[in-house]
Amino acid sequence: MRNLDQPGGNHLESLVCASLSGVVLVLLVLLGTVHGCPGVCTCYGNTTDCSGVGLLSLMPIRPLLDQGTLTLRLTLNNLSSLGTTELSDLSRLELLDLSQNRLSDLQPGAFSGLGGLRWLNLSANYLGIRPATSDSENNGTEALQGFNGSQETVGVGTRRGLSKEVFRGLRRLRGLDLSSNRLLWLPEGLLDGLRALAWLSLAGNRLRALDRATFEPLVALRELRLAGNAWECDCKLRDFKHWMEWMIYRDGQVDAVQCSVPGDLKGQDIRSIPAEMFNYCLQSQNIQGSSGSGTRPPCPHSRAGGAAEDCVRHRYRPVSVRRAHGTQIVAGVVCGTVCVMMVVAATYGCVYASLMARYQREMRNRGQPLMGDAGAETDPDPEDGPVSARTSPEESPPKEASGFVHGYRISSF
Repeated sequence: MRNLDQPGGNHLESLVCASLSGVVLVLLVLLGTVHGCPGVCTCYGNTTDCSGVGLLSLMPIRPLLDQGTLTLRLTLNNLSSLGTTELSDLSRLELLDLSQNRLSDLQPGAFSGLGGLRWLNLSANYLGIRPATSDSENNGTEALQGFNGSQETVGVGTRRGLSKEVFRGLRRLRGLDLSSNRLLWLPEGLLDGLRALAWLSLAGNRLRALDRATFEPLVALRELRLAGNAWECDCKLRDFKHWMEWMIYRDGQVDAVQCSVPGDLKGQDIRSIPAEMFNYCLQSQNIQGSSGSGTRPPCPHSRAGGAAEDCVRHRYRPVSVRRAHGTQIVAGVVCGTVCVMMVVAATYGCVYASLMARYQREMRNRGQPLMGDAGAETDPDPEDGPVSARTSPEESPPKEASGFVHGYRISSF
């Protein structure tokens, strides 16, 4: 028998142990790859939870993600950007949670490979601040102008706003959370492809006004959250207010939209402000168009006064009673119906009177008594007493004298 205590036996034993260890590691890696669960994540069912593991990018876990994953949670990490390839293989994904990261750069089409995505949570990120393009790096600062005309200056390397192509391809998306992202405005066309979207949150941002055209493609929207923004209830918000009323009319839900300016409307919900408060917008547009001041922005409420060449101040005209468009339409229909009925009744009366006059003329031309005259002449006079008997033809007065023919009086013309 071979003695294992010899030096050659010890060397052989160490080689066998190392080989077994390598095989075990390979099997573990293969087992993890087959089950599609990265080592730093927790997997259960069709859910992969990689929350709070300090991820700086998705590249370390991307090869290990199961393509059949339906729910992917990546909250509480340090992700700062998302390209077009990180999630391209997860076509069956239905829920993606990227909240509470440091996302500031979403490439156009970053979610284009997620055709089956239903819910997308991007809350508590920095989507209002994105890396600047190369043409702006030559300048020390950049003046930004949003939809509402306000400007904000930021340093080199930052640019605020979302790309309008970022949600391209999400045709089945039902819920989108963009709350707490320091958004200043929404670019036109951002939501054009989200026709199935039913729930949208823009709460807790820095929005001051919204464009109605941005939301008109959302034909399936049922709930919109807008609280926590500094809304400026002026002419720029008028069209969006009308759109909100139309959405509420379709049984949609919109939370409180409290005004921050002007001062007399501060703290009020714009939904409760009468529509007549915005009538001055049309008047001011006409005045500005005629005076050449259409390019001047309205003065902010914080300015007590301004030069005529700087801005245009508007005076609000509150109205105590609100006239809803629906009430006006119903009242118009009722009044129109009543007027038509009156015209029909008058026409019927005129036609009836004309027919009766024609009938009476024909009766007179035929020599027949009128209905009223015949009844009056044939009735016996109570003062003459009862009629004893029918007189004979010889005793009856002549027809010419009596003026009656067979009991009827011939009326003279």
